[in-house]
Amino acid sequence: MDKVTLGRTGITVCKNGFGALPMQRVSFEEASSLLRTAYDNGVRFFDTARAYTDSEEKIGFAMSDIRDKIYLATKTMAQDVDGFWRDLHTSLKNLKTDYIDIYQFHNPAFCPKPDDGTGLYEAMLSAKAEGKIRFISITNHRLSVANEAIESGLYDTIQFPFCYLATDKDIELVKKCKENNLGFIAMKGLSGGLITNSRAAYAFMNEYDNVLPIWGVQRMNELMEFLSYNDNPPKMDGEIKELIENDRAMLSGNFCRGCGYCMPCPVGIEINNCARMSLLLRRSPSELQLTEEVQAKMKKIEDCLHCGKCKSKCPYGLDTPTLLEENYKDYVEILNGKEF
Repeated sequence: MDKVTLGRTGITVCKNGFGALPMQRVSFEEASSLLRTAYDNGVRFFDTARAYTDSEEKIGFAMSDIRDKIYLATKTMAQDVDGFWRDLHTSLKNLKTDYIDIYQFHNPAFCPKPDDGTGLYEAMLSAKAEGKIRFISITNHRLSVANEAIESGLYDTIQFPFCYLATDKDIELVKKCKENNLGFIAMKGLSGGLITNSRAAYAFMNEYDNVLPIWGVQRMNELMEFLSYNDNPPKMDGEIKELIENDRAMLSGNFCRGCGYCMPCPVGIEINNCARMSLLLRRSPSELQLTEEVQAKMKKIEDCLHCGKCKSKCPYGLDTPTLLEENYKDYVEILNGKEF
C-alpha cells in the first residue's frame, strides 16, 4: 500500500484520501456504507467542509465510534472572527468530535495572516491552543494565494487542484511544498469529471511522494475502483503516459474546471456545469446530460447579461461568457445530431 506523509504534521496515510463533498448528494445510510467501506479498506483521511451542507453530519453519523483511528479535515468560509467560531463549533458538533486534525480556510481571496485586520489567523491560533484543532491549513484555487501561504510559514498543509492536466506552475507548487515541509492535499484529481481514467489519475499522483489525493466519490463502484489500487497501485507505464499526453493536448488551458467560484449568476445560469457541458458529453457521454432539465439549464445561457461578474471571479482567468456561448452552440449541435 502506497503511503504519504503530510509534511510537518506527521500524518501518514494511504495514498487514497476520501473527499466527502459528494456525501451531500446521498442518504445517511448510503454515506455510511461508503465511508465505512473506505475505512475497512485502509482509508484513514476524510476531508469535508462546513459549506458541504450535511456532509459533516454524515461523517459524524458513520464514524464517531472510530474517531481515534481516522484523520478529519474540514473547512470554514468565515469572513470574520465570530463566523469562524460559529463554523468551528458547528463542525465539531456535526462531526461528533472534540477536535479537528486539519482545519482549513476555505478558498479565501487572500492569505490570512496575523495582524491583517481580520483576526482570522489569530482565531486559528486560539482554537489550536484550546485543543480544538491540531493543524492550521488553507485551500485555494489561486496560485498567488497558495504561494503566499507557503512562503509565509504559517500553514501546515495546502489543498490545491492537482491532476495530470496540471501546469508547470502547479507542479512547481507541489515541489515547493515538499521543500518547505508542507503537506499537499490534491483536490480535483479527476478535474471535475473530465478525467475518466482513474488508473492514469492515480499513477500521475503516485509520481509525487508528498501528494495526498482526495477522491470525491458517491457510488460504491467508484470507491471500489480506487480502493483496488491500495494493493495494486498503477504505475506510470508507456500506455498511461500516452493517454495523459493525448488528454493534455485536448484539455489543457482554456477549459472550465467546475470549481463554482464564479457563482451565483445574476440570471441563474449554472455556470460551473454549463461552461464545460460539451466536454463532459464527449468524455463521459450520458443520456442524463441531454434531458429536458439539462436542456433548460443550457438554454439559460441565452439570458447572459455579459456583466463580467463570473469572469472577474474565475480563479483561472477564463473568459467565462465566451466559454458559455461556445458550449451552448456545441451542445445544440450535439443535441440535434445525438452524436457522442
